[in-house]
Amino acid sequence: MWSVDLGQLFELATKYYGTDWAAMFFTFAQLYLLGNGKRAGFIFGILATISWASFGIMAGSVANPIANFIFLVMNLRGLLKWKATETAPVRM
Repeated sequence: MWSVDLGQLFELATKYYGTDWAAMFFTFAQLYLLGNGKRAGFIFGILATISWASFGIMAGSVANPIANFIFLVMNLRGLLKWKATETAPVRM
């Protein structure tokens, strides 16, 4: 049978000060909003990349902050270049 120590579980869940949990939430919100054609998805993407980069730094990763800087730039670009779907012609 499993023996769960709630103190250990809480310590594992808060090891990175909640940055991993925030990053996960912001990433899911970004995907949901962009999937529904909402520009706000890029803002959540920016928050997600900041959270993931913070988590990566705390975890001692080199690649994670570098990748998330690139994702941050891509989200900023998407936010700035966003055009409403009503004004953009649909091409087939």
